[in-house]
Amino acid sequence: MGIRKKTNKNPPVMSHEFVIQNHADIVSCVAMVFLLGLMFEVTSKFAVLFITVQYNVTISTNEGPEETAVNHFHHGIKDLATIFFYMLVAIIMHAIIQEYVLDKINRKKHFSKTKHSKFNESGQLSAFYLFSFGWGTSILLSENFLSNPVTLWEGYPHTLMPFQMKFYFICQLGYWLHALPELYFQKTKKEDIPRQLVYIFLYLVHIAGAYILNLNRLALVLLVLHYFVELLFHVSRLVYFSNENRQMGFTIWAVLFVLGRLLTLSLSVLTVGFGLATAENQGLDLAAGNFNVLLVRITVLAAICLTQAFMMWKFINFQLRRWREHAQAQTLKKKQVPSKSKSKKDKANGVNGVNSHAADSPRARKEKSS
Repeated sequence: MGIRKKTNKNPPVMSHEFVIQNHADIVSCVAMVFLLGLMFEVTSKFAVLFITVQYNVTISTNEGPEETAVNHFHHGIKDLATIFFYMLVAIIMHAIIQEYVLDKINRKKHFSKTKHSKFNESGQLSAFYLFSFGWGTSILLSENFLSNPVTLWEGYPHTLMPFQMKFYFICQLGYWLHALPELYFQKTKKEDIPRQLVYIFLYLVHIAGAYILNLNRLALVLLVLHYFVELLFHVSRLVYFSNENRQMGFTIWAVLFVLGRLLTLSLSVLTVGFGLATAENQGLDLAAGNFNVLLVRITVLAAICLTQAFMMWKFINFQLRRWREHAQAQTLKKKQVPSKSKSKKDKANGVNGVNSHAADSPRARKEKSS
């Protein structure tokens, strides 16, 4: 993310600078159109597609003396409209956090351009990871996925989801889609765009793939695990920017990062490689949402393993670069210590090794008098 400089000059209407400066207001107006559409009977059916979660299925349960109706949801093509609306909401929230939190801190700290960009990125992602981790954990606890891991593959395909789970995935896809126009709105540097496009693409492919293939339970567990590790990294980076001596967070993150990769691979192999492979419901049935065939399982595991290998490769390069920079800093410190002691010795003995008191010696005074 680049630095946005506010000027007193009003840019021409609908110019690039005008759109960038006022993108939050423009997007808010678009979102307001959908909300106003709910007020009129003619447009309410169309507006509902964008605002509310679609594909509701009511199931009656006989728990207790009376029957209770429980609402579940499945996915479909109409979800694209809902994802689009919550992408707009994500853009608005991004602008609010940027203007009312991050920009105020930046003005106080006076960061350099590089630190300014990284601080904005970590600030935005920390807020999102914290929110997603807390929300995802509450879903895991309410659905008892952690206490009973067999439910990750038992009863596949998991076409029906509770409201909170489906809305969680809608918001996740909306957030990572919003990151694409934000590259333009935040004036991201050209050299940073490929890196950000890679991780946006990876998030979208994995979340959308799990959502379509009805692997939502496994995806939820892996997302919560991944978001916790990433949250620790970005919080550690924010702390480091405030005080460069505080680097303990990076050490804790490095340990948890490796453990997170191992847990991700273990859960994926256990669920897809063993759980689904031994399940009774085998075969490809698009109508029923069943994708439990060998080709799909191999593709899913290959995608997860390749992503984890790519992340470990980036992690190793990051750690090697940090160790190299630390070693160079230590070498410079060692070189500076002898040079300082040598300069003190030179001052005591005179410049270039000549004794400064030699001119005051008796022999020198005798030579001067002669």
